[in-house]
Amino acid sequence: MAQRATTNLGGTASQIVVGKVAHGLMSMTWKPDPVPDEQCFEAIKAGIDALPSGAKMFHRTFLPENTLRSVNAVNEKLRGTKRLDLFQCARVDPNLPVELDHIGMSECSAETLRRGHKVHPISVVEIEISPFSYEPETRAVLNVLITAVAAYSPLGRGFLTGQIKKLEDLPADDNRRQFPRFQEDNLEHNLAIVDVLTEIAKRKNITTTQLCIGWVSSLGPHVIPLPGSSRADRTLENCSGGDVTFTETELQEIHQVIEKSGVKGARNPSVAVLWARGLIQASSKRVLCLYSNANRI
Repeated sequence: MAQRATTNLGGTASQIVVGKVAHGLMSMTWKPDPVPDEQCFEAIKAGIDALPSGAKMFHRTFLPENTLRSVNAVNEKLRGTKRLDLFQCARVDPNLPVELDHIGMSECSAETLRRGHKVHPISVVEIEISPFSYEPETRAVLNVLITAVAAYSPLGRGFLTGQIKKLEDLPADDNRRQFPRFQEDNLEHNLAIVDVLTEIAKRKNITTTQLCIGWVSSLGPHVIPLPGSSRADRTLENCSGGDVTFTETELQEIHQVIEKSGVKGARNPSVAVLWARGLIQASSKRVLCLYSNANRI
């Protein structure tokens, strides 16, 4: 098996080596009919086996007892074969302090990332990055350059794989039907972007999946694409995307596609609920905020 590319986390975890492409697991359970355990095991094992020697592998529960239970469950499964290096909540709990060896942030702005880093070095920040999600604020977070960036949904929630041609291709209970980019009035325009990226991928003799993951990876050595997968073959395809390299001409071509075409539709449903630490004038009160399109704060 080819040697996979690696990178390092940031902050207090800067000595930890990880694979250049991570493995998202939400697609295994965040659905009415979860993926069978055997299939999940096969997909996860494929990713583990693809890791170079020495590289590390890394729910949302806010109560201390739940966090302890989660950590204990992980350690029980590991059976003493290795230690748990990084434990990260997907959202900030406004009611509890965070005191761990390494701290990560999720869906935050560049300003918030800098503020947090002044309090304690941030090891990983998780934001959505793909050819469909490369807004100015995303680029601003990338340019902070003080931590590793876990780039989730590098395939635009599966849209950029080229497997989705119409809304009916999604199961009736698939929550992506609620996302504006998958709606009929935006679908045709966005599919045209996928078609152009697919042509570029064909010229390189790679899949569109590998092209998109490779492009996200090319944004910097600190950027770790985080695609989801519930199948072993998809896991290996995703991992190989981290080994893709581009010429300057190819990168310029992809950049032009992103800039000129412009994806249609917000990346999240019209209103998303985020736990956030609300900064209110003359007050440091923590509040539950509703942000249109889940804008980063």
